[in-house]
Amino acid sequence: MADILSQGEIDALLSALSTGEMDADELLKEETEKKVKVYDFKRALRFSKDQIRSLSRIHENFARLLTTFFSAQLRTFVQISVASVDQLPYEEFIRSIPKMTILNVFEPYPLDGRFLMEVNPNIAYTMLDRLLGGKGVAVNKIDNLTEIETRIMSQLFQRTLESFTEAWTSVVELDPVMEDMEVNPQFLQMVSPNETVVVISLSTTIGETSGMINLCLPHVTLEEILPKLSVHYWMQTKKKQREPGEVEALEATVRKAPLLIQAELGRSEITIQEFLQLNTGDVIELDQNINESLLVTVGGEQKYKAQPGKSKNQMAIQITEVMEEALENE
Repeated sequence: MADILSQGEIDALLSALSTGEMDADELLKEETEKKVKVYDFKRALRFSKDQIRSLSRIHENFARLLTTFFSAQLRTFVQISVASVDQLPYEEFIRSIPKMTILNVFEPYPLDGRFLMEVNPNIAYTMLDRLLGGKGVAVNKIDNLTEIETRIMSQLFQRTLESFTEAWTSVVELDPVMEDMEVNPQFLQMVSPNETVVVISLSTTIGETSGMINLCLPHVTLEEILPKLSVHYWMQTKKKQREPGEVEALEATVRKAPLLIQAELGRSEITIQEFLQLNTGDVIELDQNINESLLVTVGGEQKYKAQPGKSKNQMAIQITEVMEEALENE
């Protein structure tokens, strides 16, 4: 974005032009000349700012879901938030993380490829200590994890994928599956070293321990859904095309739905004592005049007025009026 000049700078510029210290033609020439911008092909920016903002929005939701999940699992104070969203070569990301750390590799079906979740050892061991009943002490012995520790951690991070799926629901329906857990980044080669990846860094605090959880999303894996990460896709409203006959089938189903229709002959109030003493043949006086129309309700809503009668020796009612309230609601 171009620099905005202050009023003083504008006055100084106009003064220099009027006195001849600066030439307006030279300024115009400089403006029209092609400017060369250095581009590093090893650090290609393959994600637009729009897409980076969308990824940041998705993972802010993911961070909130993780905060809720870990708070319930660890039963302690947990705070997770998005610290940064950057795109860089895969090789640079691998060099930036500790030599011994927790690396969870998972496949985000139906996308073709793999994602990586790197958890700082301090955070990982605090989680493990809390799960085993401890106070949440971070003891970094990542180089010699036992089978039990590995199994507990794998199961814990496997369950975080449910939150990952929920965070991505607005863009694509994912069914991620945990593939492997590594501790040495040098043994992990997901994509080529120069492949551009998006790294979402989540600042994580568990109790008194702080650290980072990094998500590595390769461009080659996200490529097929990149159009869905644009603002235009998020803002546009797609009109659903109905299948032929779908409206007719829906209407036929609705027409078969049962409705309770009641004709109210009148109302009366009696005491509980009178109710308990009712016997066969007793008469209850209603507040409805014999010449007044009966009130007909459909599904509990007042719809019609009617008069009582008989049809083929059976009690029946004849609709005489549609109530105004029913006409206004239709």
